[in-house]
This record gives sequence, C-alpha cells and structure tokens, in this order.
Amino acid sequence: MKNTQVINFHIKGDERGSLVAIEQLKDIPFEIKRVYYIWGTEKEFLRGKHAHTELEQILICVSGSCKIRLDNGKEKQIVELKDKNQGLFIGQMIWREMFDFSDNCVLVVLASEYYDEKEYIRDYNEFLETIRTGINDSI
Repeated sequence: MKNTQVINFHIKGDERGSLVAIEQLKDIPFEIKRVYYIWGTEKEFLRGKHAHTELEQILICVSGSCKIRLDNGKEKQIVELKDKNQGLFIGQMIWREMFDFSDNCVLVVLASEYYDEKEYIRDYNEFLETIRTGINDSI
C-alpha cells in the first residue's frame, strides 16, 4: 500500500544479548519529535481509529504482538507486528486501527511531529471525504 512500509531494522548482538539502534533520517525517513508507547491494552479493544494530515509514524512492537489495519480510502491491509526488529512506517492520510493486542504487548511509536490535535482526522467519513476531494495534497 502506498505511503506505508514495513522496515526491518538491523540486529546487533553477541553472547550478551541483542540490540537494535534506530537513527532519525537514516533508519527512518524523518526527524523524531515525539516518542510514546502503548501497553496494557486488552485484546478486544481497538486503538487508533484516526488518520493524520501531516504526521508520519513508525510503530514498533518491542514486546508481544498486535495487528494494524491500514486504509488509504481505496484499499485496506492488515499488518501484524511481532518482531522486535521490525517497524511499520505509516505516512500521511492513512487511517489506522490497532487491535488484537497480546497480553505482553508494548507498542512504541516514533512520530515526526509534536502532538497537535488539529491535524488528526478522527471521523472515518470525514477521512474518506478528504481523500475523495483531494483536500490534502499529500494523497
């Protein structure tokens, strides 16, 4: 799907354990302005349910697993995150819903922008209308 991509990060390690290093503008295509993480979400709950007009994100499941439903207004795709060295890039104007969280899931999110409620689209019909009319030039 356009404007999304699974990224495999390089694992370094030896007998002491493993390490994944992620560098902005090298391993991911943006400067990191915000980091947050989600944990303790029950399996049956749905998170996300929004799109961003400007923000780009990388989602990394550093413990456990979860699934992400992606929707660009024309096609839908489900990606399962379960590998600690794998991230999911989600660009602008992609509707996302996170679900099917394992008991030990910790989902880390790297964001390209500071929090700004004005650039969220939280209504799915509004998202579809924005896509249809081409209001956002990143489509």
